[in-house]
Amino acid sequence: MNIPFLDLKRMDEALKQRLKSKFGEMLDAGIFSGGEEVAKFERSVGQFLQSRFAIPCANGTDALELALRALEIGPGDEVIVPAMTWVSTAEAVLMVGAKPVFWDTDENGLLKDDWENAVTKRTKALIPVHLYGKMVRMEELTEKARNLGLKVIEDAAQAFGSFQDGKAAGTWGDVGCLSFYPTKNLGALGEAGMCLAQDERLAGRIRLLLNHGQPLRDQHDLVGRNSRIDTIQAAFLNVFLEGFEANQQKRKVLAQCYLEGLSQVAALKLPEGVLEADHNVHLFVVQSSRRDELTGFLAEKGVGTAIHYPAIVPGLKPFETKGDFANARKLADEGLSLPLNPFLKEEEVDFVTKAMVAFFETKNQ
Repeated sequence: MNIPFLDLKRMDEALKQRLKSKFGEMLDAGIFSGGEEVAKFERSVGQFLQSRFAIPCANGTDALELALRALEIGPGDEVIVPAMTWVSTAEAVLMVGAKPVFWDTDENGLLKDDWENAVTKRTKALIPVHLYGKMVRMEELTEKARNLGLKVIEDAAQAFGSFQDGKAAGTWGDVGCLSFYPTKNLGALGEAGMCLAQDERLAGRIRLLLNHGQPLRDQHDLVGRNSRIDTIQAAFLNVFLEGFEANQQKRKVLAQCYLEGLSQVAALKLPEGVLEADHNVHLFVVQSSRRDELTGFLAEKGVGTAIHYPAIVPGLKPFETKGDFANARKLADEGLSLPLNPFLKEEEVDFVTKAMVAFFETKNQ
C-alpha cells in the first residue's frame, strides 16, 4: 500500500469544488485585504471557541510575537519555554529581545509542572505549549502563574478545537496563539494565524501592532508591523470551519483504531488522552526505543511517518542551552508520528497497526 503521512490532495471533490467556488467569489468581489470574509472568520472562531476577541494575523509565529509585544515583554525579560516544541515558541521570545528559559517536559511533551523552579526576578511570562493537540492542565498553571505575577501566553498552534473543563485551548491565558498552517486540524491553503484575548485593552493593542500601529488609516499610535491575514485565506478557512467538527470525529475514530490495534504491543508507549476533549488528535505520537528501525520498516511497507521533533530546542545552535531536559530528549529520540488525518481510511490505519505489530513480533523472536 501507499499510505502517506499527510496528502492534502486527498480532499474530497465536494470540498474542492466549494473552495474553487469561494475563490471565484473572491475574484468577483475584488477585495483581497480585510473585508467581510475576515470579519466573518473572526466572529465564527470567537463563537466556536467562546473567546471574547479572536484576532486573525499572518501566521502562528507572528501570533506569538504579537502576544509578547502586546504584553510589553522585551529586553531584560525572561520567558519560560518548554524544551520540546516547534522552534517558533522560542524564536518569538528572542525576536522581541527577551530570553527564553527552557524547562523540561513531562513524558508526553507537556511543560513539566515544576516549572516555577525556573522563575527568577526577571521572569515575566511563560508559554505552555499544547503539544500534539494535548492541553497542559491550565487551571493549575494559570493559578500558579497569577500567584507569581506572571503572564501566560498559550501556544495553541496545534490545539485548535481542544477543550478543557469546557474552555478552549487558547482562552485560558492572557493571550492564546493559533496557527492555521495547512497541516493543522483547521488549516488554510497557505499561511494564517490568530491571537485570542479576553481583555479589551490587550486585544486593541494586538490589533494595532499587526497593522502598522494604525487605529485609522494614516494614524499611527505606535510602531507596529504588517501581519494582517490574507483575505483569501480567511475565506478558505470559513469553508474549512464548516466541516471541522465532522473531521474531528473522524480523527477520534481513527485514533481509537490505533489504540485498539496497538494496545498489546508492550514495547510501544501510546499517546495518552487522545479520545478526551482536551486532545484534538492533531498528531498521534507513539514512543519506541526502536524508533528509527521502525520508521525504516514502515517506509518499506509504503507507510509515511514523521518525527515531531528530532531535536529539543535548547539543543539547536541558535538556542543552545546546557541542561538535562531528560524527558524532552527521550521524546526527541523515541517519538514517531503515525498517519492520522480525515483523509485516511480505517483500512489504511488497520494496515499500519498490523505492520507495526508484525515488526515487534519479529523483533521479539
